[in-house]
Amino acid sequence: MREVVLDTETTGLDPEAGHRIVEIACLELSNHVPTGKKFHSYVNPEREMPAEAFEIHGLAAEFLAKQPRFSDIAVEFLEFIGSSSLVIHNAEFDLKFINAELARLGRPELPMTRAIDTLQIARRKFPGAQASLDALCRRFEIDNSTRTVHGARLDTALLAQIYLEFVGGRQPGLGLAAAGAGAAAAAETQPVRAPRPHGPSEPELVAHRALVARLKAPLWQS
Repeated sequence: MREVVLDTETTGLDPEAGHRIVEIACLELSNHVPTGKKFHSYVNPEREMPAEAFEIHGLAAEFLAKQPRFSDIAVEFLEFIGSSSLVIHNAEFDLKFINAELARLGRPELPMTRAIDTLQIARRKFPGAQASLDALCRRFEIDNSTRTVHGARLDTALLAQIYLEFVGGRQPGLGLAAAGAGAAAAAETQPVRAPRPHGPSEPELVAHRALVARLKAPLWQS
């Protein structure tokens, strides 16, 4: 089962107000385990960077002006995600921006049905508790000490660990296998017990013959 953890950084909160993607990152999972395959790119938003957005991710307009436009990376991005489910924290936000970029290129949008929204999972599992990426890292004791600003590449790595906690732990499926292997190894070290006799003893045979002799017209003699 292939899934893709995805995150973006943007110039603001609303693509309908002209805000654009400035960074996009993807990380591949196979059966909930990271494979090491990744997609990452900074993106030239072709507009200025608001101060409040710069404070969040630290990506300056001068740096981004030298990066590829979304149209330059769209094919590679779409090929990487393929038809896989997309693991996103607050999927509505990220897909809204991605679909706005795809619409500019005349490409089909990505439906919300493809998204596994970890924000919604967190709110169901821990109602009333904080559900931000940092809060979930604290809950699951995931080291996010290098996250001084938001960044799509780091955030996908953190989100992958959080998602694995949601689906059963950081090594899903390996616990039972390890336990089974340990039990098998322990069994191999146990001494082999001599087989127990299952045939009747001589006194039991004598008692059986006496019982049969008292039967009147047994079926096997008719």
